[in-house]
Amino acid sequence: MTTGQAAGETHQAERRRRPRGAVRDSLVSAGLELARAGGPDAVLLREATRLVGVVPNAAYRHFADRDELLAAVCAAAMRELADRMAAGVARVRGKHGDAAAARRRLGAIGTAYLEFARQEPGLFAAAFAVPQQHAYANVDDETGQDRSPLGQLRAVLDELVDAGVLDRRRRDGIEYPIWSTVHGLAVLVGQGPLRDTPDAARHHLEQLTLGFIANGLTTA
Repeated sequence: MTTGQAAGETHQAERRRRPRGAVRDSLVSAGLELARAGGPDAVLLREATRLVGVVPNAAYRHFADRDELLAAVCAAAMRELADRMAAGVARVRGKHGDAAAARRRLGAIGTAYLEFARQEPGLFAAAFAVPQQHAYANVDDETGQDRSPLGQLRAVLDELVDAGVLDRRRRDGIEYPIWSTVHGLAVLVGQGPLRDTPDAARHHLEQLTLGFIANGLTTA
């Protein structure tokens, strides 16, 4: 049997084993695991194909190059962060527009963000690895709501306006300094000068930061 014949049979076997789209999804899942273990630099096409169990050339049917795979992994990591934030918000009881509940939902978003950065540093780094190659919006087809981390933050801030906590005149663009503050703390305690901070002290810093944000929303 020639090398070409062997390769052809291998490709046919792969097609029999996997339905359409399964190889791409599997490569993205493999890329996520690589990022989880080693950050965005660990996401390599050849290593992803090895984990999936397909020949290296199979990846190029779905991704033009390594950057396209990394972009897909980036988007998937961002969705995982968004899912954690949504789960945290869902655990908060209270109707929309209730001031106390809206404050707790804002806190839940910040807490989930910081927990994800701490528990999944590789995925957190991957989520922001190639921002120019994917959209941060994650619109739900049924509700039309933006389920991305930024979209969820905006929704809670809008609720705080409805609840009378945040002055409507201060609403425009305030999500960006809030996001910057929480993200900055995540980076400082993750790989920055605060990375060796003991758990108790780190928890205090997180609560101090989230409290600073919440109190600042009601300051004229």
